[in-house]
Amino acid sequence: MKKLSNIFQLGIKELLSLWRDPVMVIFIIYAFTFAVISGSKATSGDVKNAPIAILDQDQSPLSQRIGNAFFPPRFKPAVPIQAEDVDPALDAGTYTFVLDIPPNFARDVQAGKQPKIQLNIDATRMSQAFLGASYTQTIVMDEIRAYLQGHKTQAKPPVDIVVRYKFNPTQTTVWFGAIVALVNQITMLAVILTGAALIREREHGTLEHLLVMPLTPFEIMMAKIWANGLVVLVVTALSLKGIVQGVLDMPIAGSVPLFLSGVALHLFSVTALGILIGTVARTMPQMGLLMILVIIPLQMLSGGNTPYQSMPEAVQFIMKAAPTTHFVAFAQAILFRGAGLDVVWPSFLALFVIGCVFFGSALSLLRKSLSAAA
Repeated sequence: MKKLSNIFQLGIKELLSLWRDPVMVIFIIYAFTFAVISGSKATSGDVKNAPIAILDQDQSPLSQRIGNAFFPPRFKPAVPIQAEDVDPALDAGTYTFVLDIPPNFARDVQAGKQPKIQLNIDATRMSQAFLGASYTQTIVMDEIRAYLQGHKTQAKPPVDIVVRYKFNPTQTTVWFGAIVALVNQITMLAVILTGAALIREREHGTLEHLLVMPLTPFEIMMAKIWANGLVVLVVTALSLKGIVQGVLDMPIAGSVPLFLSGVALHLFSVTALGILIGTVARTMPQMGLLMILVIIPLQMLSGGNTPYQSMPEAVQFIMKAAPTTHFVAFAQAILFRGAGLDVVWPSFLALFVIGCVFFGSALSLLRKSLSAAA
């Protein structure tokens, strides 16, 4: 009971110390609000309100039908354009797409020929160019098919493929980006808070005060882990409710309490990693350099930004020992697919084992560091 009391009192001291640090408080607020919103939209590849013009040299019902098929939210209403204005408009960035319908297009289509339509694309707008070209091709083919069905009978295809999306039917990439951004902020803040707390003790000289008290390195470490982990867990719940579900209007398919339970397990592992980094680093600049070497690979190779299965097998094998890999896996499973504990328990177990390894390593290194300081 004495140890539990010491851990609790030291944790309260950590919370008060964090509250008196306005820079860190502002950073926490920013990380779980504006950073999540900007991160969700930074990687968005949606085609939204893409400007398109049509050079209609046919002036037939079919060409007019194609022109009327482009409408928000993917495209702006198609604007007619003259041939001499196509290149200047693309050079000026007025339009991303210019669809050139040749003369006698409808007549050739009805005659069974294969006339060609030219699609001019401003490829400097990479986020819209590739997907927009695919959408344009689909729209044009659908309108041609519907037009022909009104003039002659076509054989029904033997197979009808129907695609249904259980989650995110509109394929809004902002929703996926929001969870990735939230996951990244959780990992980064947990490491920064615990590592900075230990370095702050050393720089302010309060670490020596703790050494002369009847405290063990285990108690010091546990206090920093539960206090800083609690802060990250609370702001995560608030960000998930207020930012992800509120501002970004993302539905949650699974259990939020189950997700937060997994977050707590993840925080156990990454806060221990923060203690480990804070023990190795002697100053905040050194910790910043170590963060670059540790956090960026953990985030980039976790499977959130790029599919885990598309990485080289050697990288996949190495990243199985990283907590972020299992964190991203169960976060996507719970929040996107509505998975329960019967599905995500292997990730939970892996996080607990990795956390124990990090905790043991950090505790051993902290004991050596404190012994040397004493």
